[in-house]
Amino acid sequence: MDLTAGFRIYTKIDRAAPEVVELFSDLAVSDVDDIMHKIAGAHSAIKPMNKCKLLGTAVTVKAPMGDNLMFHQAISMAKEGDVIVVDGNGCTERAICGENMMQIARQKGIRGFLIDGTIRDSKAADDLTDFAVFARGAMANASFKGLGPGEINVPVSIGGMVVFPGDIILGDRDGVIAIRPKDAPAVAEKAAKLRDTQAANLELILKGQSDRSWVMKALLEKGCAFIDKKWDEE
Repeated sequence: MDLTAGFRIYTKIDRAAPEVVELFSDLAVSDVDDIMHKIAGAHSAIKPMNKCKLLGTAVTVKAPMGDNLMFHQAISMAKEGDVIVVDGNGCTERAICGENMMQIARQKGIRGFLIDGTIRDSKAADDLTDFAVFARGAMANASFKGLGPGEINVPVSIGGMVVFPGDIILGDRDGVIAIRPKDAPAVAEKAAKLRDTQAANLELILKGQSDRSWVMKALLEKGCAFIDKKWDEE
């Protein structure tokens, strides 16, 4: 019988290769989400706490509400280029990290934190220029440490988005998304093409040359009625 469930640490991760992660460096979350059928992003409650772009490989943490013991251990285990992804059950009553943890992680070359919960020292987070932080917001009350339990490097849920250890995490001002390593090359290629198409379309819009005929075509194809009177007119 396995008595470790709920309090265990898996030490091995199949991380996405650095060259695969780099494919997303110039891509926007919105374009990647479009390629992933517009259902892959985390809930909008998970917000950027500074202006830094988030990109790296996931080290996942399942933490009980109000305790960050496993979060601390994940920082110790993580490697340069990783992102610490913390499923804090969406708890907004206690901050699960603050400036000290951010700086310890930053000095290790960790790329940022993605937290389904809250942080504190939010001004310090906002001042960072090379370390991204995504969370539900800020809260003054601190977490307890040294209590446990929790798990590291298991699948977690962040704002309704499932994240597996080793996933590519991409975050910007529009939100955050996780990409499975095996899907990443194809997703990145298609997202880059979409980005270029969108840029060309925007150029036409700015020149006043956009084609809007598709709107009427879609309405007619779907059987929309056009009635030449006011809504309350008999």
